[in-house]
Amino acid sequence: MRIGLYPGTFDPVTLGHIDIIQRAMALVDRLVIGVAINRDKGPLFNLEERVAMVEAECREIAARTGGEIVVHPFENLLIDCARDVGAGIIIRGLRAVADFEYEFQMVGMNRALDATVETVFLMADARRQAIASKLVKEIARLGGDVSKFVTPPVRDALVTRFG
Repeated sequence: MRIGLYPGTFDPVTLGHIDIIQRAMALVDRLVIGVAINRDKGPLFNLEERVAMVEAECREIAARTGGEIVVHPFENLLIDCARDVGAGIIIRGLRAVADFEYEFQMVGMNRALDATVETVFLMADARRQAIASKLVKEIARLGGDVSKFVTPPVRDALVTRFG
């Protein structure tokens, strides 16, 4: 069984994340969505809210693809999380060159820690390249319409949060 790990903060989950999840399902039999606990980032949504949002978004994808999607919170090293869930592949989405520079360093460190885990990069769909959770939150905070960037339930959660 091919198991992939797609890690992120998902604060909140965006259409860009969903695009990567859908495309990753073609590569693996089981996709683990690793929801990172990163206290340094100071998330807008707590861990339980982020996990619930990701689970809700993934239900339809799993049903449509016939694959298995599991949401797994983690606070340890990414490579340790990959080992914990049995993933041989870490899946990362790339939007721009700046993403690649950071991810390139991460791959090097992860390979130094465990050379058996590969990293696969999926380029963001052209329609989704500008989407970043940080920008979505800023638009929502300032009362802008985020419906082009997130699903209706996530939009509603943002509107409620910034009410």
